Amino acid sequence: MSASLIIYINLYFLLFIGGAGGKGVWGKLGEESDLDAAIDMKDPNYDSDLLDDDNIVLREITPESSDEELKNSITFNILEYYEHGDTDEAAMTLSELNIVSKWHLITQVSVEVALEHKPSQREMTSILLSDLYGRLIKQKEIAQGFDVILANLPDLILDTPDAPIVVGCFLARTIADDCLPPKIIDFFKEKNYSDLANQALIKAHNLLNIKHGLTRLDNVWGVGGSLRPVQYLVRQMNMLLDEYLCSGDLQEAIRCILELEVPHFHHELVYEAVVDVIEAMNTHTEISMCKLLKALYDAIIITPEMMNKGFDRVFDVLDDISIDVPLASAVLERFLDMCINAGFLGREVLLKIPTRASSRKRYVSEGDGGRLKEA
Repeated sequence: MSASLIIYINLYFLLFIGGAGGKGVWGKLGEESDLDAAIDMKDPNYDSDLLDDDNIVLREITPESSDEELKNSITFNILEYYEHGDTDEAAMTLSELNIVSKWHLITQVSVEVALEHKPSQREMTSILLSDLYGRLIKQKEIAQGFDVILANLPDLILDTPDAPIVVGCFLARTIADDCLPPKIIDFFKEKNYSDLANQALIKAHNLLNIKHGLTRLDNVWGVGGSLRPVQYLVRQMNMLLDEYLCSGDLQEAIRCILELEVPHFHHELVYEAVVDVIEAMNTHTEISMCKLLKALYDAIIITPEMMNKGFDRVFDVLDDISIDVPLASAVLERFLDMCINAGFLGREVLLKIPTRASSRKRYVSEGDGGRLKEA
């Protein structure tokens, strides 16, 4: 065998069998998993973006929800916040919503929801906005939220007649909490929304410019009912009863009672109303107070428990009242008959009226030795 033939055979084995190379061959076993294999730029599947690049990060992206979906979600979270009162939990749930660029909706929806609730919930809303500022929403987004609210006032007033006043209070409180600058009012005035918006801006301006305005705005919504001093509540109840007797406006009296938000203290209202009847000793007061108590009872604003507790408190101090009003027992019995006929008291209540013989004692004359005798 010639030397040239031997060289040819060795190259054949090296290249085509041992080397797994050459045209039309598959390559070495396992070569398909070789990550370091050279990349053929002429390969039709070649993609330059697939080159090793640590700056390329793949992640799943969910499109931002629609305005309507976000408003519904925010409303749900705000109503839940009214139940638990935890701003940290509220912030966490709001941060989990799919909000990308519409953060102003938090301010907008929060205030719009609060418009239809009581002062205590409005106070909670102001506290929430203050806590979310710098944490979840920025000053620009808060301003944008109020911008939309002011523009929507013609629609908001349909459900909340005093919406301009309430929005003005919210705006002033937000400024007092350093979430917005005072100059924002002038900025909003230049936009000429509507007369209703101007009312809101004037209200905010006036609140901020009264003496110690920034300090007073901490209590712009009033203190929560359960946190108010007892003497304050008693004074408020006496005032609304006096106003009711003067005006005869039953609905206004009911509204004022509801605004106090102290259902656990309604026995005081019953007590004060009955005492007013005894001290007035006139038919007009009896009829008016009976009408008020019946309306509150029928609307389940005052429960039977609170009603009975109020009357029981009067019975307990009837002897003391009789010192200043000798006919107190007679007036009370007449009023009780009126209430029983009205249907919100049972006749058994008459058995609770104390008698002077069982509860009062007096000193007899010196001739009796100063002994205590039953009256």
